[in-house]
Amino acid sequence: MSFPTLGNFLSGASDRLEKGPIALLLIEDEVAVPETLAHHLGAGFKLILALSPEPLPARSIPESGANRIVNLRHDSRRARAHVDAVNAVIEAAPAETWLYYGYNTEFLFYPFSESRTVGEMLAFHAEERRRAMLAYVVDLYAPDLERFPDAVSMNEAMFDRTGYYALGRMGPDGCYKERQLDFHGGLRWRFEEHLPPDRRRIDRIALFRSQPGLRLLPDHRFNVEEYNTYACPWHNNLTAAIASFRVAKALAKNPGSREHIRSFHWRNSHPFRWDSQQLMEFGLMEPGQWF
Repeated sequence: MSFPTLGNFLSGASDRLEKGPIALLLIEDEVAVPETLAHHLGAGFKLILALSPEPLPARSIPESGANRIVNLRHDSRRARAHVDAVNAVIEAAPAETWLYYGYNTEFLFYPFSESRTVGEMLAFHAEERRRAMLAYVVDLYAPDLERFPDAVSMNEAMFDRTGYYALGRMGPDGCYKERQLDFHGGLRWRFEEHLPPDRRRIDRIALFRSQPGLRLLPDHRFNVEEYNTYACPWHNNLTAAIASFRVAKALAKNPGSREHIRSFHWRNSHPFRWDSQQLMEFGLMEPGQWF
């Protein structure tokens, strides 16, 4: 079976990149890969690039997505694998192409995502002269690590209903940046002693429009400051959420943390319903002017 590298694909697939939005999904392990791919197919992405070190089993790729999912070789397990991948696609894609990036066991939600496609949502966002969208990474986790040792349960997923906060983002000049905040919460906040400081934020500019010279930075921000803002100067804009088991998996697996964590469940754990309305009700997503 042909298993081209990301670079090989980008060098000869300009026609496949002409229609967005395009999703880049970095596959780090075998957990919930079919569910991740199916979720983003359902969101309406025109093309999904599934990046993995080894070929994905055929059973991992939903039959309905055979024409929209391309499995490409990329060392998605190494540190900062997202940077090279995203920047390569930015450079290869036509300008103004909407892109999204995430990982397996991560699920993109946006306001009214059950009835509207990601393309419809981004068309409205573009009409508001926005070229990027802030997303909050909402940590999901299984309620019982004895039954779910990898901390992943699609049917019994939990999340923190409180404990989220934002701090002003300071620039190198010692002044706070306009319309930029560092957001915190979830497992990254409750178990911050097991995470390096540069991985404790839950904000990610996960949806954005390509343009010449744009570059993703290792901390999930961009080299163009306006891309890193949460809203325009005039009013609140749409924001999205990424429901993610990724931190729970890491805390349950890594030797430095797994011996110290018996459960992620606490008094503010709440069942995750897998719908956008719940995320809006808890203030983890903003519909802005879109109704």
